[in-house]
Amino acid sequence: MFINEIYSRIQTEAAKVIVGQDEAFEQIVVALFTGGHVLLEGVPGTAKTLMAKTLAHLIDARFRRVQFTPDLMPSDIVGTQVFDVATSRFHLRRGPIFTQILLGDEVNRAPAKTQSALLEAMEERQVTIEGERHLLPEPFMVLATQNPVEYEGTYPLPEAQLDRFLFKVLIDYPPAEAETEVLRRYHGGFDAHDLVTAGLERVITPADIARCRAEISAVTVEPGIMNYVTQIAVASRRSPDLILGGSPRASIYLLLASKTYAALQGRSFVIPDDVKALAAPVYRHRIILKPEAEIEGLDADAVVRRILAKVEVPR
Repeated sequence: MFINEIYSRIQTEAAKVIVGQDEAFEQIVVALFTGGHVLLEGVPGTAKTLMAKTLAHLIDARFRRVQFTPDLMPSDIVGTQVFDVATSRFHLRRGPIFTQILLGDEVNRAPAKTQSALLEAMEERQVTIEGERHLLPEPFMVLATQNPVEYEGTYPLPEAQLDRFLFKVLIDYPPAEAETEVLRRYHGGFDAHDLVTAGLERVITPADIARCRAEISAVTVEPGIMNYVTQIAVASRRSPDLILGGSPRASIYLLLASKTYAALQGRSFVIPDDVKALAAPVYRHRIILKPEAEIEGLDADAVVRRILAKVEVPR
């Protein structure tokens, strides 16, 4: 399969600059080919920005970064109409959202009104400025980061916006040996701001992504697998550990992402392990735990594992 070859090349190239975050980067790539957005959660300094820049470079896509702050206005993201005195006409000054890979750094630092400016773009692939709709380029992907340990001066993302993210990817500290390798590379002159000098080569263009997505759409899903995805959602809604389970959108995203994951592995059909591999990143930001479960020491991933253990796996 074309997409499997592309993915192998992406892995090879990404390894030149990214160390110790293979699973997280893989999930970002799955989201790209699925056509979804990703919420990256991790402490500063764990290569979130580097992964976003690397992805944009590998697919030859336009990249913009926005630092979210409490005083950031919606117009700072989408743009605004500006009056040109010389021509006596208004013209559109486009904001950074008119790109292909948008990194929203510390998205939870912006007030709700500004966060909501992303909603239309993420869902509709368009923005409305002064009543006029403007389409965004394809592919369009939002990678939003948030710090899980610093809550002062932050605004929690509303449920409606969280639900628009295909995945919530947790970025943990790399293993000790991987961190040592990072140090070796920086000691040898590696510069995260200069990916070309690091030897990173472009693998595909945005136009090739359409071909990859056509292959993904042709991936076979047996009725048993489809029912398995449904039963996971049903079990989440009945879980004694949860106030809120997965919505039908969670089931849709899990199905589509599983098809992408299968295609990246070189298969033309989905197996239960594909669904299991992506259940946590799809569900962890959509479910709400009961206080008793949190007191018990459970987190979203632990609850997802409990749910998967209860749902019968198709043969």
